[in-house]
Amino acid sequence: MRRVMVRYRVKPESVAENEALVRDVFAQLERERPSGVHYATFKLADGVSFMHVALLDVVDGVNPLTSLSAFKAFTAGVKERCDELPVTTELTEIGSFGLGSSSA
Repeated sequence: MRRVMVRYRVKPESVAENEALVRDVFAQLERERPSGVHYATFKLADGVSFMHVALLDVVDGVNPLTSLSAFKAFTAGVKERCDELPVTTELTEIGSFGLGSSSA
């Protein structure tokens, strides 16, 4: 299972747009229900920072999120929306409860 966290900060005037684009991704996920995808997005306490966590249980190594039209729309303008560009971090699980299977 691949575990990824992405964190970034948007411009204050881009918060609503970013949230709408994120909601579109979740709406498409609900409709299409790709297997092996566990995904969450959080807005942090400062109101302009966001964190996405993806747990991807895929055999072929292809991230199903990147093929979604809503995800492509979300990523298309991310540079223009951001004050701090996205930073992707691979996560190594030590333990988990209720977040998919554990390999630890």
